[in-house]
Amino acid sequence: MNIEERKNAFVQLGKVLENFTEKSDWKGHSCGLTQEEFEEFETAILRAKVLNPWFTEDQVRKALGGIVSMLDKSMLENWIDSYESLEETNRTIGVVMAGNIPAVGFHDFLCVLISGNKLLAKLSSEDTILLPMIANTLIHLEPRFKEYIKFVDRLQDFDAVIATGSNNSARYFESYFKEYPSIIRKNRTSVAVFTGNETEEELTAFAEDVFLYFGKGCRNVTKVFIPKDFELNKLFQAFYPYQEIVNHNKYANNYDYNKAVYLMNQVELIENGFLLMKEDTSLYSPLSVLNYEYYESLDEVSRKLNEEKENIQCVVGTQFVPFGKAQSPDVSDYADGVDTLEFLLSLK
Repeated sequence: MNIEERKNAFVQLGKVLENFTEKSDWKGHSCGLTQEEFEEFETAILRAKVLNPWFTEDQVRKALGGIVSMLDKSMLENWIDSYESLEETNRTIGVVMAGNIPAVGFHDFLCVLISGNKLLAKLSSEDTILLPMIANTLIHLEPRFKEYIKFVDRLQDFDAVIATGSNNSARYFESYFKEYPSIIRKNRTSVAVFTGNETEEELTAFAEDVFLYFGKGCRNVTKVFIPKDFELNKLFQAFYPYQEIVNHNKYANNYDYNKAVYLMNQVELIENGFLLMKEDTSLYSPLSVLNYEYYESLDEVSRKLNEEKENIQCVVGTQFVPFGKAQSPDVSDYADGVDTLEFLLSLK
């Protein structure tokens, strides 16, 4: 397949996946699938929820919507055109995928295949249903991809590797894959910077950066920098629409546990029944907790962001990623700031 054929297949995939961003019935062959194939995909969404209770139906559909945005024809073309050559190379790329949010490995899936390489993927045990279903749909649209996609329990016979995991697993990956060209991703998190001039609409949008996917993604904000005179009540007002999140059993267990630990240790908290806020210099916070830190000047914040850049996935704010868009990366937004496509093209 040439690059145009691969691109067109992914554009068609985006159009098909758009049918699943909201609950709906089969609307005929115009959706790109037979009724049986359509119902099989709907069943996969429900099965993903059973396998991993964090993957609620709404969250899965939201993740599919993010993929659809990446596969917009003009966005995909602009992305591809920014590289000199994407001719088929047929390298086999081993990919160890994360499973913290639904279909989080899709961007690596896309990069490997759009670059003309073969995908050898080891799925996270937390997300074994969605990406194979997406792969089957792509193969339905372009059968030649069947020879390019393989899901395995153990990686072997590959030319390069992309692995995502915790800091501990990254050390293992670096040792295990030391003989291969590789991208090894570690723990990262995201932060927000407020100026105090945020509008009500911006604060409302920011709530999604905190709560979407229950805060489990590396692009979810776990720390916010705020000016000295900022009123935290403004945040709680903006967060109020997400109050039902505490009705999710696994989230509620984290909230109750963290609250109990902090109270026993006499840690000062601000809380509203579904989120704990703690003044803390750390970027990382446990699930259901949002750290905050007051600052005197934006120059001070800039220095801290630069010092912590290896731990930060993205920064949300007026001069950064727009509020509400942390979990809506463009196709050219690479994890850890490492250009995956450039890495793959360099293997020629």
